[in-house]
Amino acid sequence: MLDEKDTLKRYLQSHRDALLWKLDGLSERDARWPMTPTGTNLLGLVKHVASMEYDYFGRVFDRPVPEPMPWLDDDAEDNADLWATADQSREWVVDFYRRAIAHADATIDALDLDDTGTVPWWPAERNPVTLHQILVHMIAETARHAGHADIVRETVDGEIGLRKDVSNLPDHDAQWWSDYVEKLKRTALEAENRLLG
Repeated sequence: MLDEKDTLKRYLQSHRDALLWKLDGLSERDARWPMTPTGTNLLGLVKHVASMEYDYFGRVFDRPVPEPMPWLDDDAEDNADLWATADQSREWVVDFYRRAIAHADATIDALDLDDTGTVPWWPAERNPVTLHQILVHMIAETARHAGHADIVRETVDGEIGLRKDVSNLPDHDAQWWSDYVEKLKRTALEAENRLLG
């Protein structure tokens, strides 16, 4: 039976794996192509979450981050952590995330759930935290961005699912899905007409 820390760590890892899987099989261009009006892209999501792992499990608990992250500096360009530069390859970002995970896991393994740290970028009245709080925070953070990645990846090339072997969706052909989407559109229009009507 897993204890509480192991359970939290397992959920965090499942979201990490899902996020990384969204990069599988993509070209450098497709991995970093902005897919929303605000520039959301898969490689940027991974770079951002990796940076947060380093910050929340490193700086917060006075465990030095072993590599520079100039995109998080006070004078960095806005959103610099949400996209990869041309010299930050897909492979580099994935390796960066794996290093951040190893650093975070070392912190998680070394500390008790009630050990405390300080989040310097949070308001003073709520910046004292426990490892337990940060684990829950990072599960939520990673799950949120893995959800973004689900939608972005589906938009890039139609690839869906939690993992390669688990779609978490009904098993239907393309025609069924096309009909389903059309039904949702008709329902949206019907609801709008009813409200206006």
